[in-house]
Amino acid sequence: MPQRRNRLDRRPFDGALFKARHLIENFFCKLKAFKRIAMRCDKTDRSFAAMIYLTAAIINSR
Repeated sequence: MPQRRNRLDRRPFDGALFKARHLIENFFCKLKAFKRIAMRCDKTDRSFAAMIYLTAAIINSR
């Protein structure tokens, strides 16, 4: 997160890394909007992973 301008001890800020992190967090938020993913309704890890892949494909196609 960017720092305040009046901070005395300025630390380096990587804008590209911050932007990539923001995109990933937004993607997970969209992923959790699907009830089946958020509630973890699938019985096996394999079917849960398949549902995540399917949901990611749906999100990317929008």
